[in-house]
Order: sequence, then C-alpha cells, then structure tokens
Amino acid sequence: DVQLVESGGGLVQPGGSLRLSCAASGFTVSTYAMSWARRAPGKGLEWIAGINSGGDDTVYRDSVKGRFTISRDNAKNTLYLQLDSLKTEDTAMYYCAQHPSDIVRWGIFDRRGQGTQVTVST
Repeated sequence: DVQLVESGGGLVQPGGSLRLSCAASGFTVSTYAMSWARRAPGKGLEWIAGINSGGDDTVYRDSVKGRFTISRDNAKNTLYLQLDSLKTEDTAMYYCAQHPSDIVRWGIFDRRGQGTQVTVST
C-alpha cells in the first residue's frame, strides 16, 4: 500500500522548535522529489519546502527560509522538516507530498499524507 504518514506536530511556544517526519511506504522517497506544504485555518494550501530526488537541491518559501530545513533519510525512507524559530503565523496543518518526477514542482503531486498539526502559541 502506497502512503505517506506525517508525525511530530504539537503545541509549541513562539521561538520553539519541532521536527516533523513523513514516513513513506510502498515507494522509495529518493526516487522522487518531495515537499512540505501547510494549510492555516481559513487559508489555502501553501508550499513551503521541497527537495529534489538527488537530495542536493532544496527550495523554500521566503517566509520560512532560514528557519525551516527539509531533509531526507534514504535508509529510513523518511522525509523530515526541522522547524526552528517558530512564529504564531506558522500555525497550520502540515503535509508532505510526493511529486511525480525528480524535480520539485509545487502544486503538482501524486500523493499527500493526512497531515500533522502544528500550533504555535503562548
């Protein structure tokens, strides 16, 4: 069964950190480009970080650049997103997604996980 399962979300104070994980099954994450996206309450899906299949090229939305880091562990077939210096506006449901090719193309994906909630609040 091909699926993506996110975990690692939670409640954190502003300035705090979290690490999100996305465990893949049924396919090899290193074969495809992968990305993280988020949806804040009342807003649309926002693509925030992507990594190509080779793992040597990453892309970030400006609002998270320098604070979030996308990475991948091929041995564990898992994608990660390190969230540092979190802000209240980072509150959202976070999703990982698999693109249909080896390069990141935000908005085009084959599958997406169910998401993990990140809440940044005092």
